[in-house]
Amino acid sequence: MNKGELVDQVAKMASVSKKNADAVITATFETIMEAVSEGDKVTLVGFGSFERRERKAREGRNPKTGEKMDIPATQVPAFSAGKQFREKVAPPKAE
Repeated sequence: MNKGELVDQVAKMASVSKKNADAVITATFETIMEAVSEGDKVTLVGFGSFERRERKAREGRNPKTGEKMDIPATQVPAFSAGKQFREKVAPPKAE
């Protein structure tokens, strides 16, 4: 599903225009990205949480030459699915 398909589905489910659905989805994504880029954690109960994580410096290899190279430390966005989301994707098996 791409953003256009998401907008169509949200507009249909919420009984709003596609223009309004697109505006809300865009604002939501921008707000989450801004908060995470500032170091805040965004938690949507049942859905999941977005946060910025530190990736330590490490040694890697150039895939073409096999030569060792240093990969600097960096910050990356991370998403952790909430319990409700995980169970929707992979329902727990009954024993």
